[in-house]
Amino acid sequence: MNVVILAAGQGKRMHSDLPKVLHPLAGRPLLAHVLDTARSLGPSCVCVVYGHGGERVRETIGGDAIAWVRQEPQLGTGHALQQALPALGPDAQTLVLYGDVPLTRAETLRALGTAAADGVALLTVTLEDPTGYGRIVREGGAIQRIVEEKDATPAERALREVNTGIMVLPTRNLARWLTGLRDDNAQREYYLTDVIAAAVGERVPVRAVQPASAWETLGVNSKAQLAELERVYRQDVAGRLLAAGVTLADPARIDVRGKLECGRDVAIDVNCVFEGDVVLGDRVSLGANCVLRNVRIDAGTRVEPFCHLEEADIGRNCRIGPYARLRPGAQLAEDVHIGNFVEVKASTIGAGSKANHLAYIGDTEVGRNVNVGAGTITCNYDGANKHRTVIEDDVFIGSDTQLVAPVRVGRGATLGAGTTLTEDAPPGELTISRARQMTIPNWKRPVKTKKK
Repeated sequence: MNVVILAAGQGKRMHSDLPKVLHPLAGRPLLAHVLDTARSLGPSCVCVVYGHGGERVRETIGGDAIAWVRQEPQLGTGHALQQALPALGPDAQTLVLYGDVPLTRAETLRALGTAAADGVALLTVTLEDPTGYGRIVREGGAIQRIVEEKDATPAERALREVNTGIMVLPTRNLARWLTGLRDDNAQREYYLTDVIAAAVGERVPVRAVQPASAWETLGVNSKAQLAELERVYRQDVAGRLLAAGVTLADPARIDVRGKLECGRDVAIDVNCVFEGDVVLGDRVSLGANCVLRNVRIDAGTRVEPFCHLEEADIGRNCRIGPYARLRPGAQLAEDVHIGNFVEVKASTIGAGSKANHLAYIGDTEVGRNVNVGAGTITCNYDGANKHRTVIEDDVFIGSDTQLVAPVRVGRGATLGAGTTLTEDAPPGELTISRARQMTIPNWKRPVKTKKK
């Protein structure tokens, strides 16, 4: 199968400098969703016809396996297919998709391809209010043609079966039919829909397939329609999660902007956002208002509310948050506790270790059963370069300690509260660095100077 994706429209009603097909749905461009679906069909050729936004569309989407065809000027959908013909294999079917219709399911398109085995197949939908759509005109139940609303008679406008624009056609016939298109219509454009009448005239079978849900055919022409598709997308994802056994505190308040894989008995509270690839193991629990981006969490771990986790790998039975941040490169073994207002970056933390309050752990290797006191900071940056800290097993770090990297704390060592460690601490010993406490007699607190 050839797949042609029409993506040349300007999208004036979006009121944006961003090309319409690059506006994000679930965190990714509309066109990227359509391309993913197209590729899942295993096509021999994927061709994108682009126009407005030009090279910006190509640069954003990329992809060496895409045949890019520029339509300039834009003279309608039929004209767009004419530009794409040289890139298409003549002996295959051609599936026509649209870069601003992102939610059509692959199984729907496979059914469409099957229906077109010996002719043409159209994806149609029956709407209570068909305003704005081209109507399917039948005689004796057989499809005869498609009429655009601006060119339709009152009787034709009363029809409720509409054309979605998505269709599968035999490519050799398509090449011939396109040469006969005319622009004598209200839009002064070459309509791809006019090839249906040509197919009927040659007695080529024309069949219709309808999707399981009408929202599969919804396109984006305005910010309001984009917001509506976001809502539909979230509802569909939530429904699939619920069907798989995931507990959602409120299915209307989950936002999946990538791929979310859940084990058994996973519970997700409200307003959690998932980006990139996220994997949640069995019995993982997420509190409200968490953001996870490219994260893997093993079984039994609980993430409290208001945590931000990015490119982190979290082991079994951990406790994270609330208000914790794991940055790229954070790797936690089992039974690790990361508490409120603790930040971990590019660090490994061994089994059973804890940093429960107000700490920064960066570029650090933390061993097993380490206690990191409140206010502890690994000073990993000297103003020009990053350096690593090593904290071996069974270390106790007192509150308000600074470890100035590069530095190593030996196994079983204790650092007294308020220590600034600039040299290695020996294993099994108490290391402390403090100025002697003193009181300054007759010291006066500064007084704020009044402004003149």
